[in-house]
Amino acid sequence: MANRSSESRGVLVVDDSAFYRRMISDIVGGSGEFHVAGTASNGMEAIRQVHELQPDLITMDLQMPELDGLGAIGYIMSEAPRPIVVVSAYAGPGSAGQIRALELGAVELVEKEASGGRSAAVQIAPRLLEALRAASAADVRRLPVLARPRQGTRPPPARELGTARSAIAIAASTGGPRALAELVPNLPAGLGAAVLIVQHMPPRFTASLAERLAAQSQMPVVEAGDGMPVRADTAYVAPGDYHMRVVRRDDVLLIGLDQSPPVWGVRPAADPLFHSVAQAFGREAIGIVLTGLGRDGAVGLRGLHDAGGTGIAQDQGSSTVFGMPRSAVQGGGADLVLPLAEIAPRVTALLQERRRA
Repeated sequence: MANRSSESRGVLVVDDSAFYRRMISDIVGGSGEFHVAGTASNGMEAIRQVHELQPDLITMDLQMPELDGLGAIGYIMSEAPRPIVVVSAYAGPGSAGQIRALELGAVELVEKEASGGRSAAVQIAPRLLEALRAASAADVRRLPVLARPRQGTRPPPARELGTARSAIAIAASTGGPRALAELVPNLPAGLGAAVLIVQHMPPRFTASLAERLAAQSQMPVVEAGDGMPVRADTAYVAPGDYHMRVVRRDDVLLIGLDQSPPVWGVRPAADPLFHSVAQAFGREAIGIVLTGLGRDGAVGLRGLHDAGGTGIAQDQGSSTVFGMPRSAVQGGGADLVLPLAEIAPRVTALLQERRRA
């Protein structure tokens, strides 16, 4: 990767739309933080430009001729890894392509505006620059070449899922979908725990994230809905733009969603979830802070720890961005700091010990 420590970071803009190449280039060039290293109209051209121009960062469309964005991301992350921000239109329910791009190693996702024109640039500019800043903090060189999603083995359909006896609350941001694809499929069903996930992600894409994880996992994974019962051996993904909490109504634990103000600039945020899980489950709660920029989850994990639960932070060596886990450690809420591959086995062991106690 080119060393530009004393100047703005170079961005390769990849999109088959001349309109979007120009718009993204104008946003990047006018930022004062980044400059346009080059542009490409398809994946093959992007690969050539990566080798020739050595950009620091890449913005990548997915639907392109000759070689699409997924193919280009797979090659770049295996041969010349650098942070990639996916800039893609929402493609409706089941938009697994964007989630797969994040599993392959892209670190952030920005949704294109359907309106086009000047209003699109106004809407997308702050989100794009925020994503580029987060990507700038990412260290993608330590990531495995490819995420290899597993195929889930679902519980028998007739099995009744009762109320959860314990809870696993997970926070993730930059690099999170890739980490979740490693962690969640390795959490076994049958331990009586609900899994509650906050991933910082644009609205609408969280449903696709839940679908993707469900196809890989041993337990059902759903996008959370307000009033859903908190069931054992079920995972809930907080929907974009909504905080998710565990609430007690008529002595029943339910999912509560709301649009109260963002926490640490994000919604959903992990801190409200962690605080509610600590209150509802106490010693039977496990909190996990995965890769991400910022400090969301640190205060909530400390509260969960103080309530008798167990706090876990992903270690620096396996994190795309160590910001959130570092804050969790510094805040005193992390009882354990573990490589990503060791988190699911440790959580499983903790839950099994508690069931035997």
